[in-house]
Amino acid sequence: MSSGKINVNTENIFPIIKKFLYSDHEIFLRELVSNATDASQKLKTLSATGEMKGDLGELSVSVKINKENKTLTISDKGIGMTADEVEKYINQIAFSGAEEFVEKYKDKPEANAMIGHFGLGFYSSFMVASKVEIITRSFVNKAKAVRWECDGSPEFTLEPAEKAERGTDIILHINDDSLEFLEDARIENLLNKYCKFLPVPIFFNEKQVNNTHPAWTRKPAELSNDDYQAFYKELYPFSEDPLFNIHLNVDFPFNLTGILYFPKLKRNFEVQKNKIQLYSNQVYVTDSVEGIVPDFLTLLHGVLDSPDIPLNVSRSYLQADGNVKKISAHITKKVADKLEELFKNDRTDFEAKWEDIKMFIQYGILSDEKFAERSSKFNLLRSTSGKFYTVEEYINTVKAAQTDKDGNTILLYSANEKEQHGFIEQAKERGYDVLVMDSPLDAHLVNHLESKHEKTRFTRVDADTIDKLIARDEPRISKLSQEEQDQLKPLVEKQIDPVRFHVQMEALSEQDAPFMITRPEFMRRMKDMSMVGGGNDFMRDMPESFNLVVNTNHALFGKILNTPDTDKQTRLIDQAKDLAMLSQNLLKGEELTRFIKRSVALIDQE
Repeated sequence: MSSGKINVNTENIFPIIKKFLYSDHEIFLRELVSNATDASQKLKTLSATGEMKGDLGELSVSVKINKENKTLTISDKGIGMTADEVEKYINQIAFSGAEEFVEKYKDKPEANAMIGHFGLGFYSSFMVASKVEIITRSFVNKAKAVRWECDGSPEFTLEPAEKAERGTDIILHINDDSLEFLEDARIENLLNKYCKFLPVPIFFNEKQVNNTHPAWTRKPAELSNDDYQAFYKELYPFSEDPLFNIHLNVDFPFNLTGILYFPKLKRNFEVQKNKIQLYSNQVYVTDSVEGIVPDFLTLLHGVLDSPDIPLNVSRSYLQADGNVKKISAHITKKVADKLEELFKNDRTDFEAKWEDIKMFIQYGILSDEKFAERSSKFNLLRSTSGKFYTVEEYINTVKAAQTDKDGNTILLYSANEKEQHGFIEQAKERGYDVLVMDSPLDAHLVNHLESKHEKTRFTRVDADTIDKLIARDEPRISKLSQEEQDQLKPLVEKQIDPVRFHVQMEALSEQDAPFMITRPEFMRRMKDMSMVGGGNDFMRDMPESFNLVVNTNHALFGKILNTPDTDKQTRLIDQAKDLAMLSQNLLKGEELTRFIKRSVALIDQE
């Protein structure tokens, strides 16, 4: 038996602090099971190179709880260690067994499965254990088993032990603050979270808990659509089926595999951004991938696996890392390629899925310039007629009919087809087309598209009277003289809230309603942008304002001006004004109650 002090100094303790100081305690299980998996993978490599003779046997890892002894044991049948190796890899923390192993076999193809930092990962066990034992026997012929023990201080003991087979047992004596890790359900959940796809079978309570060959580790040619759907259900058991997927498989200039799925996005934009799981050689790392993939891609679901993404470091470090930037750019390109491919191969199917994917594409356009450039080939606009167009296609379609006197092509749109039905019908009567732009991001999107398309303007169909939406050099003559208009305007203003409404006299068609309510495009657009970010609090809190347009060609106003009954004037103005408000879904509460009573009274007079 020997004893001594673990070689810890300022230089070699720093990686431990960096790796574990801010980690959840539960991460110890990932580290220890990953180490056990490494030990098994190393043995496979040595067998393949001829350095290990004999039968490999069954390579697996087992996790066992002994509540009576308050121990948690992780066992493997892998490479094992000699007394000298325990001294080197466990007692001298600065060394890393895996790094040395990879260096030795870096030019051999079998070495591409090497992961981990054996010594450092092992010491995470002291976050939950008051004492740790290692009983290990090397694969080397006639090697003797040894037992190592430490209570978390620099003091340790190392002595001969009895162990019939090669491999390593790590026995954690769980401390009183961490007794949760002696509960079956807790350990099962952690194994499912961190070790679900490790490449070596993991057993807990004599039941295998992992899938050693998950779909992303296989070649796309080997997988059917049913395989992809089944893997999605494995990741998200109670989720709705995804729309489609992208299989990533890159080995140069960086290593990256994975499968990303497009979920159906809810229109309210309430989506979870923790649905992409990041792995390193099948070891779970995190589901917080901001900084590793562009923000808009965090709306996707699935798995990314790359040994080239540094683990357990800060987000700011990740964002500055060269490999991470390359991986992020590659994923963006692959997603754009997939969308373009789907659009070209089956446009009808792509259009059928548009309502489910448009939020994702719009978010990408607004947040990633390179994706925005590529999106022109598959970003669609939908007309109220039900037809779909790319932006270029649509501009070319409406240009002849919807170019104003200044040479601007005006793209009319509706944010709510039902509420703005009257305005849409007026536009159609003039031979104009109207788009449907009803997503929360459309206020931002129209600004972006206007900046990319010269002499093109988006205008909501209720932003002004129809003849002003697309201004022509075609003046309309008013039936009311200027004197009559000056007489009528104060009568109308007396019946409205001056903060909410601005009265505007317009010579509209005789067939148009006596009053119309329009919403000025600039102020409304700024307010909409503020509601989903990108605007300031002042705009968000500002009360909405409207134009109350008086149609000076409607016969009603001649009748109002010609009656000496001021009460009747007031009733007629209120009734016509309330009808305009009702058409815009603005008549509510007390105003609606008064309108109903007045309407009933008018019926009774007939």
